[in-house]
Order: sequence, then C-alpha cells, then structure tokens
Amino acid sequence: MNVKVSLTLNAKRYDIDVEEDFAHFLTSHMKHDFQIEGNNDLRALLQAYVRSNFALYTQEKEISALVEKIQTV
Repeated sequence: MNVKVSLTLNAKRYDIDVEEDFAHFLTSHMKHDFQIEGNNDLRALLQAYVRSNFALYTQEKEISALVEKIQTV
C-alpha cells in the first residue's frame, strides 16, 4: 500500500507516494533534517543530501572492510 509523504521546499509543497513501511522510515528520518510542517529552504535540502550520502559512504566502507575480513578468514 502506498502512502503520501509531503515536504515543502521554497514555499512549494511536494508529495511523494512511497510504500507504507518505507514511509515510516522516511518520515522519521526527515524529522531530523527538515521542518515537516513548515517551509524548508534549498540549503536544508542540500545539507540533508550531503548527510545521507556521507552515511552511505560510511556504510560502504564498513561493508568493504567486512568483506575483506571475511575473505581472509
């Protein structure tokens, strides 16, 4: 089942349909990066994007280190 997740950027509201399970995950993380009920500027969007990509970068490094460790066992 799809759920609508909304965010306002530069006074324009964007609605995105996502799966219900992902919607819960997404909204809980969006609360840390954005004003859910208010307006957000592009700087907030860019900061959230950079934070998310840094988290992915860190995860990929950790996964690569684990794979190397497993391969040497």
